[in-house]
Amino acid sequence: MPNKLKQLNFTKASIDELPAATSGRDYYNDTKVRGLQVVVTSTGAKTYYLYARIGGKPARHRLGLHPALTPENARRLAEAARGRVATGVDIRAERKADARKRVTLSDAFEAYKLVSKNRLKPRTLYDYGRYMEAAFKDWQTKPLVELSKDLIAKRHQKLSVGNGPAYADGAMRFLRAVINFAQFHYEDADGTPLLPDNPVKRLSQTRAWNRVKRRTTYIKPSQLAPWFAEVLKLKTDPEKREACAIADWLLLTVLTGLRRNEGLTLKWSDVDLANKALTVRDTKNRSDHTLPLSDYLINLLESRRTADPHAVYVFGSYGDDGHLVDPRKPLERIAKQSEVAFTPHDLRRTFITIAESLDIPAYALKRLLNHKMSNDITAGYIITDVERLRKPMQQVTDFILRSAGVKRTASVTDLAAERAS
Repeated sequence: MPNKLKQLNFTKASIDELPAATSGRDYYNDTKVRGLQVVVTSTGAKTYYLYARIGGKPARHRLGLHPALTPENARRLAEAARGRVATGVDIRAERKADARKRVTLSDAFEAYKLVSKNRLKPRTLYDYGRYMEAAFKDWQTKPLVELSKDLIAKRHQKLSVGNGPAYADGAMRFLRAVINFAQFHYEDADGTPLLPDNPVKRLSQTRAWNRVKRRTTYIKPSQLAPWFAEVLKLKTDPEKREACAIADWLLLTVLTGLRRNEGLTLKWSDVDLANKALTVRDTKNRSDHTLPLSDYLINLLESRRTADPHAVYVFGSYGDDGHLVDPRKPLERIAKQSEVAFTPHDLRRTFITIAESLDIPAYALKRLLNHKMSNDITAGYIITDVERLRKPMQQVTDFILRSAGVKRTASVTDLAAERAS
């Protein structure tokens, strides 16, 4: 077994001949420069270190790998380092500080994802990744300490013009979150943060955030008939499996007010046809959300189950995910043919607008939409059973179907006219 601490005149030949450690590491001291060592691992890797009292404690300061670093250069580096240590400089702390200054935006984002993986939704992480690849692609290898306030302001302005105000603000909120995390994730031993201030604050200090108006669009009752007609036409599409899935997903969304991905990722294991209910798992507010199903949706889902009894997802797809992901083109076609411009979230707003117009109680409406009621003291005493939501859910369905011409048993109120008056 090699000697664990052996004196050796460091030359290229003598170090080349050193055998790999049979276990652990072997240490060799230079005979010419005090404290200069070569450490040999079990894989045969050889690294130069200075062994000295650094910061008041015995420690090794890495100099470099052999043979990239020659014995002569290792001696020069060791002498220089010993001189700095003698004057009281903590060279190891300096190296850590230098390493912190080299942390790039990509480094920080990877660390942020690792720490936040159980806190952030997959969709949020996906959106963040898109910002990195699009909005900040040229900044990924840039050290965070080089992201100045001026750079931030110019990039925000560029994104606002090229990608739109909402996109620009979203990208900058993402960047602010990553830098906030990095400031303290990479702080030094004394607790000094990597950056004295988050440069994204410039946007607040100069009132540069865009004034993005909240979307208020929804499908008006007078538009539901042409919209429904075009949605139902999808079921006659040659690519019937996915076309039917898209049509049924749109109908489920407008008749329940579910968020886009809540419907797209719905599994059959979370649909209870016997008890006429469905459950969305781990929603935006971190809770499961159970809803009663109206008669129209019961028939729709029973037909889907009969057509594909072994499917995992309610709205299956041939893609790798197994469910619909981004049915953008069919939605554009529906909008064009029906002359009703809409987004998936407009369908949620349509449900909300109609439910509110039908004078559904506020607490029932919040429960249908899965809005948080934690700050409402009164709501804390109300236990809203799923069955108590069945009547208001059916009311909304009936109104939408009458407006669409599917049910013809009652008159239709024009919400747009009501709101204009």
